[in-house]
Amino acid sequence: MKKPSEPAVSIDDLIGLGGQSARKSYYPALQRKIEELEAERNRYKWLFENAFHGIFQASVEGVIERANPALARLCGFSDQEVLEQGERLATFLEGGKAEFELIRDRLLEEGQQFLYETRIRQAQGALVDVSMNLLLRPDPDQPIIEGFIADITRRMQMQNQVLAVNEALERAVSERTAELTQLNWRLREEAAERKLAEREMARAKEVAEQANRSKDKYLAAASHDLLQPLNAARLLVSALRERDMPVYEGDLVERVHLALSGAEHLLSDLLDISKLDQNAVQPDLQTFPVSQLLRSLEAEFQSLAAEAGLEFRIRAQNLYLRSDLRLLSRVLRNLIANAIRYTEEGTVLVALRRRGDRVALEVWDTGPGIPESKREEIFQEFKQLGKTPGKRGGVGLGLAIVERIARVLGFEVELESREGVGSRFRVHVPLAGEPNEVERFESSSPAQAEFDRASVLVIDNEPEILVSMRALLEGWGCDVETLTGYDAQALETMPVPELILADYHLDDGDTGIDCIARLRDHFAQRIPAAILTADRSGETRRLFRDQGLAVLNKPVKPGKLRALISHLLEPVTPPQGT
Repeated sequence: MKKPSEPAVSIDDLIGLGGQSARKSYYPALQRKIEELEAERNRYKWLFENAFHGIFQASVEGVIERANPALARLCGFSDQEVLEQGERLATFLEGGKAEFELIRDRLLEEGQQFLYETRIRQAQGALVDVSMNLLLRPDPDQPIIEGFIADITRRMQMQNQVLAVNEALERAVSERTAELTQLNWRLREEAAERKLAEREMARAKEVAEQANRSKDKYLAAASHDLLQPLNAARLLVSALRERDMPVYEGDLVERVHLALSGAEHLLSDLLDISKLDQNAVQPDLQTFPVSQLLRSLEAEFQSLAAEAGLEFRIRAQNLYLRSDLRLLSRVLRNLIANAIRYTEEGTVLVALRRRGDRVALEVWDTGPGIPESKREEIFQEFKQLGKTPGKRGGVGLGLAIVERIARVLGFEVELESREGVGSRFRVHVPLAGEPNEVERFESSSPAQAEFDRASVLVIDNEPEILVSMRALLEGWGCDVETLTGYDAQALETMPVPELILADYHLDDGDTGIDCIARLRDHFAQRIPAAILTADRSGETRRLFRDQGLAVLNKPVKPGKLRALISHLLEPVTPPQGT
């Protein structure tokens, strides 16, 4: 191989283009290529001679044919030409000829070997740690070994230092482990005692949770059993209130009515607080017109406000809302009931105002107002302001229920109040579009609907409720038939009812929904129907809605029942053009 120090023979001389005239005349493009090759060769030569790592070429016998200055320095020579004069690679390898033969055999088999770590012996005899990357390059005469060698002495020193540190750490760990073993033995004893205490706590927690679940089940079952006779008593007392009676007896009936009403409200509030505190109430979102909400509130509170000597008004546009109808209705009912309870004279107003994509539902009153210091306290359980003389007081759960339901529905209850002037409670509900024609909701004057011999079929498995429902409905002018369940034999002589009022839970697993369906099939008519039930679960509410059945929860309020019957008995106006 030609030495780098020998005079270079240009490519022009080799191909006969050494003359300048020939290059200019015949081969200008080739000349440019030749110049590019010359420049590339010079760059490669510069990199070879100035590389930081050692580079060499050797024959497969291990004779070094070319080497750069970096390799010469690594091997302890001042001039790379010394290496190129027949020196063998095996001479510098720590393993000598045997190590070289292993390297060569692997190169002949695989053609390359990367990151091969070994040590080479310098000319002065010192050993240097190196990393070698080796390639076997094919050649017409014989393959050539090309190698790149990097000095890793510093890295190996650092590794040795790390090993020494690790050994020191292992000794320290062993010593510390011996100390910790005794400490761990003591900790295991303490852990065993702690686990025993935790098991005792877990058992106590399980017992408490079981007791809580039993309490909820008992409360639900007991409340259903309590609501049934309470419903019968309320209906009977309501029937008596609508009859002409002597003053003294009438006063006694009114007191019974107030006592039963108080018991009903307390029981309903306790049930609601229990469900809300147990996170057992999940919103059932639906889209509905505001009139559907306000009509029921009007039917419930119009006469109540009149009895209290107050004016009850509703001012609203008939927009559509997106919320849980039952929960939102409960919020407004509690706010209106509070307003009537604490207002001595004046007006209770329910107003609806559109605010962008939400609707503000507001309840105004002309009561005594709420002091600034009491405005957070009134939303706590069993907290009340002073009672209004001559009016039935609550137990302090109404606004606590409002605040909890508001959290479930995702809105806040806003309060503004001026002492001696009145208060305003406000909630914001999502707007769900609007009908083709937005009409105003107008509240009507209190009226007592009379039913001209309307035929009503009442189904309930409690005889006391059937008696009380017959007394109340017949007092309103209805013709009443009663059944404790579906009775095909009794239906043979029964006229077609105009309305069916059915309890949900009947005997032998039967339900009011099943009875209504079979009665409609029997009479071959889609008779208007409603469910009267003490079951307030979300599953049954969704079931009633899917069946298209109106629902009243027991204890049934006579005013709401009267309004529902009036609505269900309204004649259906046929579409124009039919």
